[in-house]
Amino acid sequence: MRLKLFFCALLALIVALPLFAEGASAGTFSGLKNTVVLVIRHAEKPETGRGLTADGEARARAYVDYFKNFTIEGLASPPNYLFAAADSKESHRPILTLEPVSHALGLTIDSQFKDKQFQELADEIESHAHGRVILICWHHGKIPQLLRALGADPGKLLPDGKWPDGSFGSLIQLRYDAQGQLTESKRLNENLLPDDTEKPSPALSGVR
Repeated sequence: MRLKLFFCALLALIVALPLFAEGASAGTFSGLKNTVVLVIRHAEKPETGRGLTADGEARARAYVDYFKNFTIEGLASPPNYLFAAADSKESHRPILTLEPVSHALGLTIDSQFKDKQFQELADEIESHAHGRVILICWHHGKIPQLLRALGADPGKLLPDGKWPDGSFGSLIQLRYDAQGQLTESKRLNENLLPDDTEKPSPALSGVR
């Protein structure tokens, strides 16, 4: 009888171990240790078509100098990994937006995930290291869900928790510590084009 109780207790412990491990690491991501994630919307779109407007093309070119010279706390921090939403029948804009940066930095654009696969994207970068600074270009409708999947609160970073339809000149910066814990989230305004007049939200600390 004692032997039976021993094995039952041992089995219960084995079943519970994954839950304990999950609880111990809740809110931390092994792939995001000492990592900064930058999230932008694709550049300006035309009334019809899958490409960019002239302003959108200008923004994509302007991103070259912007990200080549990107700094974090005074330290040069250009992106070393690029993600963009996969092309669709309706839009090629995320990839087109990052192409000039890709060529300038000698980086390949990882476009394996579709717009609606924001959770799969988050799982990928949370599980595997992709460099110190990751730049993501996505469709604005799914950016709030992507931010949430990365541990941030879109309600504190975006008006009413949504990326404004007419806004193309903002950037979300997420910083993770040595444990992979999100320690800071803020919204920046690049002011790359003359009509980038939208005022940025105040910098906000963000935790899970």
